[in-house]
Amino acid sequence: MHVKKNDTVEVSAGKDKGKRGRVLSVDPDRNRAVVEGVGYVKRHTKPNPQKNIKGGIVERESSVHASNLMIVCGECGKAARVGKKFLEDGSRVRICRKCSGILDKGKA
Repeated sequence: MHVKKNDTVEVSAGKDKGKRGRVLSVDPDRNRAVVEGVGYVKRHTKPNPQKNIKGGIVERESSVHASNLMIVCGECGKAARVGKKFLEDGSRVRICRKCSGILDKGKA
């Protein structure tokens, strides 16, 4: 998958098109990711006094398909496609296709 946890992404399709948020979790088996502030759904929950859960209708983020997400480059600030590049030490990093900036934090 081209998205990882804690990446900043922009939604490119769907009802939340244009919104930006941080990736909270990734499910590579289903090719989906949960993004902060995107894809809210309503869930009906039963009260559970043992776990201190109040019943009612709860809004929370649901997963978004990874094909509808584009990574926001930290250097140019635009949503871009992801490329891969090998550094001199042999490590592989993800790069921005617009400005060739390194997307992986701490590896630059």
